[in-house]
Amino acid sequence: MKFEEAKKIMDEKLGDWKIMALATSVDDYPMVRNVSCLFYHDKIYFKTDKNFRKTRQLYENPRVAMCWNGVQVEGIAAIKGLVIEEEGRIFEQLYKKFLWQSYNAYSHEDTEILVEVTPKFVEIWDEDENRNAFQLFLDFDTEQVEYKPYD
Repeated sequence: MKFEEAKKIMDEKLGDWKIMALATSVDDYPMVRNVSCLFYHDKIYFKTDKNFRKTRQLYENPRVAMCWNGVQVEGIAAIKGLVIEEEGRIFEQLYKKFLWQSYNAYSHEDTEILVEVTPKFVEIWDEDENRNAFQLFLDFDTEQVEYKPYD
């Protein structure tokens, strides 16, 4: 399987948005919590308050893992500034479109920052049309993919 085919499977599974588990760690102290994610420009974006513990952790260690329904993403997080400062305000528009309740309840313009996650390695668990399980391993740096049947 080619890298672009595997990436398409990932993109179809994730769609436009998902609530994903985000794992961070500093000094061997791991934490996990859910974040509302949007997918565009081949990256994962979420917002958070600049004063939260996860934000402090991201500054200290930008390596993260994220998971949703058989798709695990390992990547590097970058804090991009306030949500309202994003050029074109893409995140804000998509967040309003797909996550209106959260947008309406939790959009604090002066403290909400945008976090961009660049995928480095992705593991996907899936089944083929005959319900045979398999794993896909996508290396984004080398654009290599490994298909591994699971029995």
